[in-house]
Amino acid sequence: MVLLDTDVLIDVQRGHPPALEWFGSLQDLPAVQGYVVMELIQDARNAREVRQTLKLVAPLQIVWPTETDCARALSDFAVYHLSHRVGLVDALIAACAVGLSATLYTFNVKHYQIVPGLVIAKPHAR
Repeated sequence: MVLLDTDVLIDVQRGHPPALEWFGSLQDLPAVQGYVVMELIQDARNAREVRQTLKLVAPLQIVWPTETDCARALSDFAVYHLSHRVGLVDALIAACAVGLSATLYTFNVKHYQIVPGLVIAKPHAR
């Protein structure tokens, strides 16, 4: 399973050519976590941008962390927040990806690389 992080979808949303080419080359539609959708909505400046975000993610499967994933996120957050600046939402996103045995496509390698068991990849050149 392929999961997309917020930064990847922002590139797609902004029409960044390498992002559009990469996204269009995927054999199967990726999934997106509910928290990623919420981050995209949080960055919207008006109702039109919220609608555009919801339209962008409409064809994608939206996944959520399980209770076990949330416990892992809490543990990872407690250990890595101060030492590696892992954010609250990033801890939840990472734990869900690990729980699903998914590859998380992101440019935020610095914050995610410390999470045990997490498989990350950069989707395209920036």
